[in-house]
Amino acid sequence: MRLAAYQFGVSGDLQQNNEIISNAVKLAAERKAELVVFPECALSGYPPRNIEKAENVNDAEIRNALKELQKLSDRLGISIIVGTVFRDGHYYNRAYTFIPGLSPSWYDKRALYGWDEDNFIPGKENGVFTIGGYSVGIRVCFEIRFPEYFRELYKEHTDLNIVLFNDVADSDNLERYNLIRSHLLTRAVENVTPFLSVNATAPFQTAPTCFINSSGKVLAELERNTEGLLLFDYEKEEPNFGERGRLRYSDTLIGDDS
Repeated sequence: MRLAAYQFGVSGDLQQNNEIISNAVKLAAERKAELVVFPECALSGYPPRNIEKAENVNDAEIRNALKELQKLSDRLGISIIVGTVFRDGHYYNRAYTFIPGLSPSWYDKRALYGWDEDNFIPGKENGVFTIGGYSVGIRVCFEIRFPEYFRELYKEHTDLNIVLFNDVADSDNLERYNLIRSHLLTRAVENVTPFLSVNATAPFQTAPTCFINSSGKVLAELERNTEGLLLFDYEKEEPNFGERGRLRYSDTLIGDDS
């Protein structure tokens, strides 16, 4: 499955974000990608960095933009994962998944702290989807700090895990970038599962857009703070010697006999 991730400077202008996202979907489809992913709150902007608060979003405009993305997914035959503020009785930090020919589905961020806690309530979904014949797990930003959210995905036997970030800073902070990158490497190794991550770029990018294999090797990574499209041809592989050992002991530790 050819994967794509598009990083850009998310703004508080929904129409501008939507135009960038739609053009990136078309570009990814031209490059024969089967799945393209975008950052946390890429459509709406992230409160309060891009918009003052979640309730400032125009619900009707969000819903219309999401409908258009579903039509784009159907027309181009490409799956799309995009983050947005979404109001469904309460406000959620939501990762929407569009698969050609199917109704939209979603994962709502559960680890809410600080700004998130001020704007959203936590979701309840497990965040596992079937895309292109692969089992795909989705998590959002702050959740990368906690192994437990990814151990859940391990128990679901996901083939690929995707993390949407909107982790940026007002000044360049390479140390934070490397710290979050190390979290991704660790989650990939301890769960013996490849990871695809995507982040916003502005003002300064503090988490990577990259693809990491099951042994924690970064196989593709975009330049920091620069808008662009990452492409990677993913194919599930048989575990190597070290991966077999980690699988064996992980299954023992969680009591998984399947």
